[in-house]
This record gives sequence, C-alpha cells and structure tokens, in this order.
Amino acid sequence: MAPKTPTLIFTLSVLSLLSLTFFFYLHSTTISPNPQNPLAAPENSINVYILPIPRSLNYGLLQKYWALNSDTRIGSEIDNEIRKTIFPNLSEKEKALPYPENPIIKQYSAEYWILGDLLADEELKRSSFARRVLDSSEADVIFVPFFATLSAELQLVINKGVFRKRVEENEDYVRQKMVVDLVKKTDAWKKSNGRDHVFVITDPVAMWHVKDEIAPAILLVVDFGGWYRLDSKTSNDSSSDSTIHHTQVSLLKDVIVPYTYLLPRLHISENRKRNTLLYFKGEKHRHRGGLVREKLWDLLVNEHGVIIEEGFPNATGKEQSIKGMRNSEFCLHPAGDTPTSCRLFDAIQSLCIPVIVSDNIELPFEGTIDYSDFSVFASVSDALRPNWLVSHLSSYSSEQKNRFREYMGRVQPVFQYDNDYPGGIGPTSPDGAVNHIWKKVYEKLPVIREAITRERRKPSGVSVPVRCNCI
Repeated sequence: MAPKTPTLIFTLSVLSLLSLTFFFYLHSTTISPNPQNPLAAPENSINVYILPIPRSLNYGLLQKYWALNSDTRIGSEIDNEIRKTIFPNLSEKEKALPYPENPIIKQYSAEYWILGDLLADEELKRSSFARRVLDSSEADVIFVPFFATLSAELQLVINKGVFRKRVEENEDYVRQKMVVDLVKKTDAWKKSNGRDHVFVITDPVAMWHVKDEIAPAILLVVDFGGWYRLDSKTSNDSSSDSTIHHTQVSLLKDVIVPYTYLLPRLHISENRKRNTLLYFKGEKHRHRGGLVREKLWDLLVNEHGVIIEEGFPNATGKEQSIKGMRNSEFCLHPAGDTPTSCRLFDAIQSLCIPVIVSDNIELPFEGTIDYSDFSVFASVSDALRPNWLVSHLSSYSSEQKNRFREYMGRVQPVFQYDNDYPGGIGPTSPDGAVNHIWKKVYEKLPVIREAITRERRKPSGVSVPVRCNCI
C-alpha cells in the first residue's frame, strides 16, 4: 500500500491555506472603509465637557434675535416673515428656536449645530463622534457654548456704530468679556491655560475684542482670513513676504470648518446637461483679497460661455444661484473679504465643479478629503492672464468633469450640519460636518496634550515668547 503521508501533508496544507485566506478575508472586511464612502472613520470618540455658562450667551441670544421687531439688513426678509409666525408663541417655543435664515448669519451656523449635537439624548447619539461627559476631569476637551457669531450679528443689527468700540453700549463686547472672565476663572482653564478649550468663531468679526485672550484655545474657524491683521501686529519678522506668521491661529491646534451651505443639494442622479462653462454670482467690490475678484470680473464678464453677475442670496438671488450653478460646468471661487466663502459649499451641493483661485487658502477636513479630486485650483497669476482661465477650463474632457461630479456626490454629506431636529438639538448625521469637526479636533489632541505638559513643567515666573510660525 502506498504511504499516505504526502496526501495528509497536502490536505493539512490546503486547510491551513484556506484558514489563512478566511482569516485575512474577515480581517479586511472589518477594517476596510465603506466602498460607497471613502471617508469612513475609525471607531473612536472624543469626550467633551460643556462649560456651564448662562443661557443668555447661547439660546438666550436666539430668543433675543427673534424678539426683534425687524431687521432691515439685506437678506433679512425671510427672518422677518418667521417672526410673524413664532413671536406670538415665543414662551412655548423658546427651547426650539431655529437659527436665523438670513444668509449673512446662517452661513456661520456651526455653533448652533455643534451644541445641539452635544445636548442630544445619549440614547440617540450612537453615531455621534463626540461623547458628552459631566465631569471636566474626564474630558478630552472643554467646549465653550457661546454663540459668538449670533452675538456679533445682533450687535450689528441693534447698534452697528459701536461695534468696534470697547464700550458698555456695545453689548457684544460686554458678552465677549463675560465669557472670557467666566472661562478664565475655572480650574479647567487654569490647568491647561485654555489649550484644551474649544471656541466656535466662524464669523470673521466674532470675538473680535478678545481674540488675543482666547488664542491658546482650539479655535473652530472657516479660514484664517480674519486673523491676518492681528498677526501682522504681533510678528516682527519681515524676512519673507511669502510666509504668513500666525501667532494666534495654526493648523497644528485649530480646525477649519465648513460654512453652512445655502443652496439645496442636487443628487448625482438628478444631474442634467449643463450649458454654461463658468458661473459666478456675488458682489464685485470686496476688501483685501477681493481685489483679485474685481480683476477676474473685468477679465471674464464678456467671455463666451461665462456668466458673471452681481447679486446676493436673498429670496430672488437664491433662485438665480440655484439655476446658475446647476446649469454650469464650473463655478468660480475667488477670494472676497476672506479667502473662502459659503459659495464653495453651495457649488459642491450643486455639483458645479469649484474653480478655486487662491495662492493661500485653508479648506475643511483636508487629509480626509482631497479637493483636487473634484476641484480646479488656479494660481492668481495664471487666472489673471487674459484668456487663460477659459481656455484651461475648456480643455477638460466630459469624462474628467463627470469624474469630478461623481466624487462631489460622495462628499456632499460631509458638509451637512442640519440634523432636522427642532431647535437643532439632536444627533448629527453620521457622516456630517459636526462629526468630521470633532474627528479633526481628536487628531489635534496629542500635540495639545504635549503643549499642556510642557507648560506645566515651566519654572514659575519664566516667560516664553510666542513664536508660532506654523504650517
């Protein structure tokens, strides 16, 4: 009889190979990202303690806003109409007040949705990345729930003339000082010098008078545009014009967050033939970086296949923007008062390929999202060359543009704040903006903890100068 050993060895080898194959199959299906969602994140969470501050500094500001007789600023028509509906029942509805719909304010509504997610019932928050803790000693970060944007915008409605002044008549300034005084008295602030505290400062004019005092904290901002002027005063190094010296803001500790988009989402299945090459709607004359916008406007306004029009996203302008963006292959995104605007996120929701003309811009969730997968980036010098931009955009094939839009369709949910709960108090969408913001904060924690540790071991009385020249 022939020996059975080779057969036995072969059988064992096959079984071992099958076992290993099965093991790696299970392992790969456990850790690989969702193929429908390349932005799937690890199953971690961040512990957040909400600093107790008076209700008058958050939801009380909403009550104050909706109690106004009217707002005469452009874009306020919709809020004046809402006032007629909710004002008579304000006492019953005060805990479920919506954030303003005025586009000037709504684009900065991150503060409302972030706090709403933290206050949601824990039973509903299974998909939220942030876990609320009731003891600051258990927290990774301390969240300061001040509606800084709403505070600033209220002041601009009530008495714009004193907005930049540090006077008692400036209610926004008084509120800013109240928040800083409350925070700095806490043991949590003293323990970390505020480095593990989180402030939402999406409006460039929010917290204007106390930015230097909260600079050590983690700042959630739409970009660093509102900080350049302050930084220029604190930096003495003028050796390089190409380097921006941020002594108060930094990508090492702060998080760039998206604007709240103003236009409805267009799903990829709803996309139709687009007849315009390039579209832009906005104000021609802006400040600082807006000079580039003015030059681009003059270059492009008479180009074939390009629509450049003045306007604002009020009721009429919003409908025009929806039509314009959905009918265009590309949407122009030049700098205005600051390097970014909500127009970029409106373009993404409209599946209109963003054309970002900027030599220096910060974008939300980079590292998770590669904007070059669905956007066109152009240097200012190239874009200002006659005929260059139209020629460059015309060179993209239909296949390339379709690929851009398909990727945009996958990342659209990442920029969504709205959770569809009354008063905004409810869990965030699993793949929405709030979760991604907290994931970015979570990524900063090792650097922040190291800074806190180094600060603690510093000998008493020793002063180390600020010298942040960051990435």
